[in-house]
Amino acid sequence: MTADEQTLTIDVDGVPVSAVYARPPAASATIAVAHGAGAGMEHPFMTGFTRALNDAGIATLRFNFPYREAGRRFPDRPPVAIATWRAVMDAAAARAADAGRADEPIWAAGKSFGGRMASMAVADGMPAAGLVLLGYPLHAPGKPEKPRDEHLPGISVPMLFLQGRTDPFANPNEQLDDVVHRIGSNATLEWIDDANHSFEVKGRKRPAAEIGAALAAPVAEFVRAHSAG
Repeated sequence: MTADEQTLTIDVDGVPVSAVYARPPAASATIAVAHGAGAGMEHPFMTGFTRALNDAGIATLRFNFPYREAGRRFPDRPPVAIATWRAVMDAAAARAADAGRADEPIWAAGKSFGGRMASMAVADGMPAAGLVLLGYPLHAPGKPEKPRDEHLPGISVPMLFLQGRTDPFANPNEQLDDVVHRIGSNATLEWIDDANHSFEVKGRKRPAAEIGAALAAPVAEFVRAHSAG
């Protein structure tokens, strides 16, 4: 049964943002989860993903970036997004401590923009047990000559990339293969055949919540294999 969800407000340099925390009994880790550029934390993909993680024994904290909270469409610039990530990770750690698990691994995960900002925050020094990147936006569609990868090889924590083979943000696929190779042995890339940027598979119609939930199993397995405590 899915863990009870608690609505929180997290302060980001004086700006409140909404979040939802859920902790199953005997949680082994916490994963903070950020949304993509075009949808907030209540998108069915997000709720499906986090609730399936809860069913797998992992606590979650999903949240909105300030721009989404304010109803704006254009994503926050990296300094604001990174400040948001830092505040969220602090909140996740505090919740784990309140549950008597001060040493619990706290992971950062995100869909597209949210994952990219998580990786930039970690590269900037934000503590995290590891990163989970769902549909990493390596470049704008049709612009592989302008990759967003300069910070990735310097990250040393465990990293899991889940990527659709037909995702226009990572096409040609070999480009992301090369990035992950350059990061090193701490990075793992799992391709999902025929999946696009939203992880929809052509010819297989599924609700967004089900699509998100289907990604929870490989994420939970990776987190358990790379977490201590």
